[in-house]
Amino acid sequence: MEKSVAAVVEKMGHMDALYCIRLNRWIRDNQVHRAFSTVSRLGDGIFWYSLMVLFPIFMGAEGFVITALMILMAAWGVYIYRFIKKRSMRPRPFVSHRCIRQGARTLDSYSFPSGHTMHAVAFGILLVYAVPVLGVVLIPFAVLTGLARVVLGLHYPSDVFMGAVLGMVNAILMLNLFGAFLQ
Repeated sequence: MEKSVAAVVEKMGHMDALYCIRLNRWIRDNQVHRAFSTVSRLGDGIFWYSLMVLFPIFMGAEGFVITALMILMAAWGVYIYRFIKKRSMRPRPFVSHRCIRQGARTLDSYSFPSGHTMHAVAFGILLVYAVPVLGVVLIPFAVLTGLARVVLGLHYPSDVFMGAVLGMVNAILMLNLFGAFLQ
């Protein structure tokens, strides 16, 4: 039984690397590289910090609540993200596979999970709950953020998947605890 589990895990690891290698080839096209680099750079925080400033300006007290929840969600997300990264210590794809090109700078040394994806999904869920019309921008942005991280050779698909799951859990937790303040 243990042998079959190990075989499945090994096969999943090969598939993870294979998809990362295939998607990383997209950055050979300079326009594609620039587009995904821009999405990734915005996900470093620029996009989210801008929204945190704009919500109170345009929405008053409700905007302050949204910004406060974003800050709380970010703090908890960073804690969880660092906790897992320090224990998993999974090398980034471009480090483990010579054929994968690093398409953007990294904020830390390890791959698992994708913090960019985690925050994009968590903020996306919170903000679509609070201001549904933002879904038109935030849902595609979250998807593109996750895809960018793989295309740029910074994460494996499983890193992005777990980042998305952690982001959903973070958002659900925060909305269950503090969602009443958004009513």
